[in-house]
Amino acid sequence: MVTHMTQHFNRFSERTKRRALRHAATDAERRLWQHLKRQQLGIKFRRQHSVDAYVVDFYAPGVRLAVEIDGDSHFPPTARMYDQERTSHLERFGIAILRFTNRDVRTNLEAVLLSIAEAVKRRRETTP
Repeated sequence: MVTHMTQHFNRFSERTKRRALRHAATDAERRLWQHLKRQQLGIKFRRQHSVDAYVVDFYAPGVRLAVEIDGDSHFPPTARMYDQERTSHLERFGIAILRFTNRDVRTNLEAVLLSIAEAVKRRRETTP
């Protein structure tokens, strides 16, 4: 069964949510975006990209890689369950998810960027 990706990716109905999330970005998200935009890692990333009702912080469509920056709201048990459901849903589309904390970005940005670059390279080798 072939599904039209426009039915799942960046739906118009999620546009307001995506825009609000871009405007309310954390300091860590803004800082990381400065290094992901304009193909600085050799691949296009999008900010606040939606897949059905879920919005990922950063998404590289060319290799189906999502990068999530987690703040304190992601650590309670209910939030972890939600993140697991969300991850399972995204993986059904062949999307790999990398997760970092706000602290990772603040204190070790170079390691975060290296991890993302390595994941991009692996995904290029394995993603059709």
